[in-house]
Amino acid sequence: MRKKQAKKRPLLPDPVYNDQLVTRFVNNLMMDGKKSVAFKIFYNAIEIVADKKQDEEKTAIEIWKDALSNVMPHVEVRSRRVGGATFQIPMQIRPDRKVSLAMKWLISFSRKRNEKSMSLRLANEILAASKEEGAAVKKRQDTHKMAEANRAFSHFRV
Repeated sequence: MRKKQAKKRPLLPDPVYNDQLVTRFVNNLMMDGKKSVAFKIFYNAIEIVADKKQDEEKTAIEIWKDALSNVMPHVEVRSRRVGGATFQIPMQIRPDRKVSLAMKWLISFSRKRNEKSMSLRLANEILAASKEEGAAVKKRQDTHKMAEANRAFSHFRV
């Protein structure tokens, strides 16, 4: 690398749950720098999850964390050129990348749903992901299948 690696900036925990993971999720959810709108969407979604949940011993934030862990991929394929041919090589994912991919997938598939408000879309995607169903979980399964299918090329790993 030509330049030194950028330092990780510390994230402030969110005001309601005092959790850095929530702040990270809201930062991904935010559009055009409107963080207060993103926080409103997230907190409304968590309230909707709390209303709709069947599991009485879990809080809504625990259901959200379960959904996030269900969406997290463990392996992914990376392209690598070897002797003029490009191979899809399965590789382990760093822990921070696992979390960020899970967040991005959960948010992007929430946006593609067709409920009335973003809070409702996000809440329904969270509930679906916590039951290991929904588009975000399917994306993780497809990623794992792709890695499994290309396992023969894992010896090209660097």
